[in-house]
Amino acid sequence: MKSIVQLAHDLNTGLSTSRALMEAALERIDAHRTSGGVAYISVDADAARAAAAASDRARAAGRVASPLAGLPVSIKDLFDVDGQITAAGSRVLADASPATADAVAVSRLRAAGAILLGRTNMSEFAFSGLGLNPHYGTPTTPLDGTRVAGGSSSGAAVSVALDMAVAGLGTDTGGSIRIPSAFCGLTGFKPSANRVPMGGTFPLAPSLDSVGPLARSVGDCVLLDAILSGEMPDNEELPLSGLQLAVTRDYVLEGLDAITELAFEAALRRLVDAGAQLRWFDFPELHELPQINAAGGLVTAQAWHLHREWLKGPQAGGYDPLVAQRIRRGEVLTAYDYLELERQRQRLIEVAHQRLAGADAWLLPTVAIIAPHLSELQSDEETFFRINAKVLRNPSVINFLDGCALNLPCQEPGAWSVGLSVAGLNGADRKVLGVSRTIERYLGNFRSV
Repeated sequence: MKSIVQLAHDLNTGLSTSRALMEAALERIDAHRTSGGVAYISVDADAARAAAAASDRARAAGRVASPLAGLPVSIKDLFDVDGQITAAGSRVLADASPATADAVAVSRLRAAGAILLGRTNMSEFAFSGLGLNPHYGTPTTPLDGTRVAGGSSSGAAVSVALDMAVAGLGTDTGGSIRIPSAFCGLTGFKPSANRVPMGGTFPLAPSLDSVGPLARSVGDCVLLDAILSGEMPDNEELPLSGLQLAVTRDYVLEGLDAITELAFEAALRRLVDAGAQLRWFDFPELHELPQINAAGGLVTAQAWHLHREWLKGPQAGGYDPLVAQRIRRGEVLTAYDYLELERQRQRLIEVAHQRLAGADAWLLPTVAIIAPHLSELQSDEETFFRINAKVLRNPSVINFLDGCALNLPCQEPGAWSVGLSVAGLNGADRKVLGVSRTIERYLGNFRSV
């Protein structure tokens, strides 16, 4: 699919209409679902058609809210949409009362003229980096239907990768935007946690949650971030020569599979050959993270606070057992444990500021491995939890350090999807987006399909 700017040009010049784009997206959704695809939990085709027709009338009258106006966007099942149930990928909330207002992020997309196509599938309550869902099915990568699309924003990624939406609205607590972007050959941006208001978004861990886009390119993410954050985009062109790109020698580079390691090394070589300056550094304190989070960390503590009444009541039987098991770990955490987690987090954030001082961005593999096979994850709980931890390891570092990061596809065309993360600390969003735009020019914008 074309970029948002290209599609907006086609609409403005009469080469296409919102209604035509909407029908094409709905046809792809129907074909996807007919073939057994489960990217969408629900599709509101009638409302999408009506909104597209209204958008075409507004454009004819000279009213165009933004380049996103009239374009189809998918919404993760964590966001309130007025009149719809926010089930968070679970059967537990399937009979909840419909939302009476849009989430802030959804409201901003509507104000920009986006057409909401439907609610996308996800890991139940966003509590997994793999995207398994026993209630609504598990989305798989477009390149290989035996491999998972990644989570928790699994359906959002597939909706964009298969041209069933120009962009997907997702959330990221430990990698939930970047993991599926990496597995599906997309660009996904996890902003600083305080950049986009979380109002009307079902939380997982409020200290770590953030809202952001999954799209085709950095330019699309820049445009969507401006809409979601309310901040003007920075379109300044940054020269690659002179950029200080920090690369960690340890932790995030350990245990990479061969495909990921080769793709990451090749990406670095391309950047160096084009004039980038790499600054290698050690970050040994990251090795403390497994011990700091051994009891489940902030995610389980905050998730347990939200879910405890349901998990102690009759609703408990409706949970995915793998999700319920992880949330229940938070029950044993004491006030001391929680405050100690917060203290350790602040300590490592301070260390990160020292390690990254002077760097324009921090480069690391988004995920240590390529998308795993669904059958392997379903074999036994031990395998699931081991691979889930491996997949979450790198991206969750950024959440713990209260940072922001963008995933860029960095594999060669036709190869397995591998992601390169361009990261920074809290508030460095504009810089990360600008550096990512520059890097994208030299790596190419690869796709998995």
